[in-house]
Amino acid sequence: MHADKTRRRFLQFGCGVAIAPRVFAQGSPVIDRFRYCLNTATLQGYKLSLPEMIDAAGTAGYNAIEPWLTAITAYTGPLGDIRKRLSDHGLTVESAIAFAQWIVDDPAKRAAALEQMRREMDLVTQIGGRRIAAPPAGANNAAPIELSAIVERYRAVLELGDRMAVVPELEFWGPSTNLNRLSQAMFVVLETGHPKACVLADVYHLYKGGSGFAGLPQLSAQAIQVIHMNDYPADPPRDRIADRDRVYPGDGVAPLKQILRDLRRVNPELVLSLELFNANYWKTDPLDTAKTGLTKMKQAVRSALT
Repeated sequence: MHADKTRRRFLQFGCGVAIAPRVFAQGSPVIDRFRYCLNTATLQGYKLSLPEMIDAAGTAGYNAIEPWLTAITAYTGPLGDIRKRLSDHGLTVESAIAFAQWIVDDPAKRAAALEQMRREMDLVTQIGGRRIAAPPAGANNAAPIELSAIVERYRAVLELGDRMAVVPELEFWGPSTNLNRLSQAMFVVLETGHPKACVLADVYHLYKGGSGFAGLPQLSAQAIQVIHMNDYPADPPRDRIADRDRVYPGDGVAPLKQILRDLRRVNPELVLSLELFNANYWKTDPLDTAKTGLTKMKQAVRSALT
């Protein structure tokens, strides 16, 4: 969609309204306290500005947004205006997606990555953000790195987060040669001995990396605070499936009922952040894509909890 047309459409809508906890069936004690979040990758094909993505998330009815740092740094206006726009829509910034190479073996690159993360954490705090992703960027196609070394490097990122008041979430990527499984990420989290250490999980990456979902009930509310929500089809098979193949929750074959039931027991206030890279969805209006994603997430939750 042309950018001017997109802007005109957004101007037609008012601010979004925060979603209160829901009781699904009359008289039922089952209450949904999940927080619904829009990861801005879901709209990346539209080439929207950060304000436009905030408007889309707010108008669609999300509780929160998870912007990529590329969207924040591309914005040239005062970040105070972004913070106000978020507030006007009733949105929080539960997480932000970054790609600093804090994990790599090269000491000079790691030092540069920590400085990059310091700057990015500062930007996140300026818009009211709480967390930032710490994925295995730069090592996803590298030689294997000892988990003990990753522990030390993630601990350094956590200590930086303490100073910047932002929690770095250890993200694992299914296709990566380093940190591609939940068990590896949780080993690192536990071995840091840091009280704020946590993982950033993803339905697709749990499948792609071979972790599966049986480990989710072993987590705690501290260990997992945000999960990227999506689904995946039966074809292509796991060895050939890619980010672009992700589909709306409920439109694939992931065992979402069990996943959501387990996660609700682990952390009833977990942030469910919709992250998709499916170009087929970018053929419609961005607001429709945002609304459809939220509807599909709520339907998946309703199906799991009733």
